Amino acid sequence: MLIKTWSRFLLPMLFLLALPALSMAEVSVNVSVGVPPPELPVYDQPPIPGDGYIWTPGYWAWSDDDQDYYWVPGTWVLAPEPEYLWTPGYWGAAGAVFLWHAGYWGPHVGFYGGVNYGYGYGGRGYEGGYWEGGRMYYNRTVNNISNTNITNVYNKTVINNVTVNRVSYNGGNGGVPAQPTSAELAATRERHIAVTPVQRQHDQAARTNPVLHASQNQGHPPIAATPRPGAFSGPGVVPARGGSAVHSQNQPPARTETQPRGAQSETRVSPGSQQRPPVEQQRPAAQPQYRPPVEQQRPAAQQQYRPPVEQPRPAQPQYRPPVEAPRPQVEQRRPPEPAQPPRQSAPPRPEPPRSEPRPQAPRPAEHPPEH
Repeated sequence: MLIKTWSRFLLPMLFLLALPALSMAEVSVNVSVGVPPPELPVYDQPPIPGDGYIWTPGYWAWSDDDQDYYWVPGTWVLAPEPEYLWTPGYWGAAGAVFLWHAGYWGPHVGFYGGVNYGYGYGGRGYEGGYWEGGRMYYNRTVNNISNTNITNVYNKTVINNVTVNRVSYNGGNGGVPAQPTSAELAATRERHIAVTPVQRQHDQAARTNPVLHASQNQGHPPIAATPRPGAFSGPGVVPARGGSAVHSQNQPPARTETQPRGAQSETRVSPGSQQRPPVEQQRPAAQPQYRPPVEQQRPAAQQQYRPPVEQPRPAQPQYRPPVEAPRPQVEQRRPPEPAQPPRQSAPPRPEPPRSEPRPQAPRPAEHPPEH
């Protein structure tokens, strides 16, 4: 415990004595495990809540109490003054430690380690908008401008000349090998405004949220971006769309030269309670960025059986029973009677002998009666 307390005070003093005094800088040093921050998660930008807001990208911060990185979601923040833009903070490797260069507000965007935060922060400057006449004009190409009340917009294609990756720190082994330009160094000597109170509260809310710690979300924060500072629930809150690599606590950081800091706040991360000499070590080969295995094509004999698709049958006419035609009435005839054999006529009877007629006596003439 005594050695850890001594290192917390001695290392910051040695670090400050080794660098020139910065009149505009606000230096704070924390001692922690010297491991690089996880990769930047991929997420969608929430729609802008209103005019005058500036997008501040998310970043990994360090909690010395929890000895763990935690994700500070990206959010829209009102500019503290007109004509001021946001320079994001970044992690920089310096020997066996990692230094946090805090972000700031200023008339121009300075150096932020060449880290590609997206949405206008491609590693150099800001392509998301500009100030003119005290009004912010937004580039619809890189910003989610779905609010119909904002008419001060334009379209400009952004050409990204840097390698698209999710590396979240500058320098060292595997970091972004970017150096500040003369214009970016000049921006560090301008008048700056530190993080606003709402940004500080936003950071504190992320620190106390367990699901945003890398040890729990494995580099895949469920709250990756919010429409306003501190709004971690409700409409507009978006999760990360892809996982990120989380470095092991036992993995030592790589060695590099200390980068110029300008007028930026810094947070120092040491390898532990005891100061170790800077030793350049390579990361184990077992920790490259995870890529899902490519499924090999199965041979034709083992492909999944698919039943044949039944061809549609042609429409058949509906069956109708045949209509019985009326039967013709057949005249019923009696069958012919069988022919009877001819009757044999009886032999003629012999006629009786004819008698000779007797002569009749003449009748007396009738005389009329006498009167």
